Order: sequence, then C-alpha cells, then structure tokens
Amino acid sequence: MSMTMGSEGGYSSDINVTPMIDVLLVLLIIFMVITPATPKGLDALTPQPPKDKQTQNDPERTIVVQVLHSDSGAPRYKINETDYAKSDLLPKLTAIYANRAERIMFVKGDDNVDFRYVVEVMDIGRAANVDHIGMMTPKIMAGE
Repeated sequence: MSMTMGSEGGYSSDINVTPMIDVLLVLLIIFMVITPATPKGLDALTPQPPKDKQTQNDPERTIVVQVLHSDSGAPRYKINETDYAKSDLLPKLTAIYANRAERIMFVKGDDNVDFRYVVEVMDIGRAANVDHIGMMTPKIMAGE
C-alpha cells in the first residue's frame, strides 16, 4: 500500500478503490454462477374465463383431453366430450392443431387414474405440435 506525499510532505487521504473493485468482481462472478442454477418451476396454464361473448359461443376453441377411469383397467379418453381410442388421439389432435395459431391444450384426469396415463396424453399432445399444455384441476370451494 503506497501513500502519496503532498507538496508539503503530509499524508494524502485518497480512497483506494482497488479492493472495492475486487469485491465487486467476486460478487458479480458469484451471482453469475448462482443464477443459472436456480430451479425453474413447471409452466402451468389454467383456463381463463372468456372476455367476450364470441368466445363463449365457440366451444371448439378450447381443447380439453380427459383421461377417465374405467373398470377394465385401461382408461378412457375424450376430446371435448367425444370418446376416442388411445391410438386415435395423435391423428385427431394433429388434425385439430394443423391450422390453428393458438396451440393450447388442457388435460383433465380422474382422481382414480394413474398419473402415467395423464403424462402419456401430454406426450401425445407434444407429438401433435401443441405449444402449451395445461392441467385442469377440480375447483376447490372456500371452506373445504
């Protein structure tokens, strides 16, 4: 550490900024390393209420794929209240989203259905080029 002597031979009281810059650079590097490591949550979409009456009259705009429990063991599948076999889901969803600008699909699963069947429907949606897949949950009433 050096000191400058003034013309009168006294000490100079200038601030040495080199240690402050060193601390700043160390903090900058720490934040650069920590920021990419922060966990990212699951992107979830929920259906929003319609803003105008035109959307209420267009039921084909929102696509909901339901995974329903059945007694046979294998689940049943519905696209907007129409039954489909699992093998028919990919061609039907591909046809639905072929000419759409908004590629949003919602998946709704029964309480008794294994989650793997819901994930399979999500994978089928990704294969059909759906951009955003949201999950529908039961409405929870206040006080429950």
